[in-house]
Amino acid sequence: MVQLSMSTPLSASEERTWAMIAHVGVFVAAWFAMGFLCPLIVWLAFRHRSEFVRRQAVESLNFQISLLIYSAVATVLILITFGLGVLVVVPLVVIGAVAAVVLIILATVEVSNGKEYVYPLTIRLVH
Repeated sequence: MVQLSMSTPLSASEERTWAMIAHVGVFVAAWFAMGFLCPLIVWLAFRHRSEFVRRQAVESLNFQISLLIYSAVATVLILITFGLGVLVVVPLVVIGAVAAVVLIILATVEVSNGKEYVYPLTIRLVH
């Protein structure tokens, strides 16, 4: 019987699978307003087993944290302007949400092909 440890390297196929999960899994976690949870779990579980999975989980995690920050800023802008900011902020949020979905899908496709993906406009808080 083969026993795997936490330091056993992942195969190329496993790397691509877990890197994809780090990106596309945010859709599942987003139902609970915690899109950052899936890449965080993947990063914690596989960071020592695959450099590729670690980099992609961190990339996805930073993107999700950035989205949370941008959402908080949008909310503050609406509150500061006593709701008048809705006229500007809501269309920007809708455009941003559509762009985020497209970027997550692009990231998932890229890592499924074994390529690195870097999200644009991402604040790099986790390394």
